[in-house]
Amino acid sequence: MPGVIVFPGKQFITPMENIKRASITIRDELGRRVVEFEKQKKLLEAQRLRMRTEYDPEMMLEVGFCSGIENYSRHLNARPPGSRPSTLVDFFPKDFLLVIDESHPTVPQIGGMFAGDRSRKSVLVEHGFRLPSALDNRPLNFEEFQGLQNQTSISGPTLPSARSSGPRAKWSSRSSGRLDSSIHGSPSSR
Repeated sequence: MPGVIVFPGKQFITPMENIKRASITIRDELGRRVVEFEKQKKLLEAQRLRMRTEYDPEMMLEVGFCSGIENYSRHLNARPPGSRPSTLVDFFPKDFLLVIDESHPTVPQIGGMFAGDRSRKSVLVEHGFRLPSALDNRPLNFEEFQGLQNQTSISGPTLPSARSSGPRAKWSSRSSGRLDSSIHGSPSSR
């Protein structure tokens, strides 16, 4: 047999009680944000936000999802504003080993992902395209990432910054400019 495709028994796994609770908190946040915009005489932003957001809770209640549902993850998970999002790392055993190769571009990118996401979404929030809670659907910031590490092996051609290494990190250097081994291919015989 060449392969099997297994589909989930149910596509959406958020319990309906979470969706009901989220629809209330989304509407509350929308109401507060529209009032904020109106007080600042930002009527276009208030109208835009209302139009983009008003029917999302209805869609979630009726069909279990809406376009852009990820922007409501904080509401669906009942997390407080600014709290760390859940990640795949939360499902790893406590004593997992994190291996980071090519640390010179990888480690700075961890903090960069957060900063880039924050910058883009802040503009959307400021102009009424998203609720402020959309900022909480984000990558981990560097400190949160470090807090989830148990034991880490970091390798690369250059010493990582002090920020990337900690008491639980081991750094291994490899020579820069070392040639990779040659790979030769040949046709298979039938």
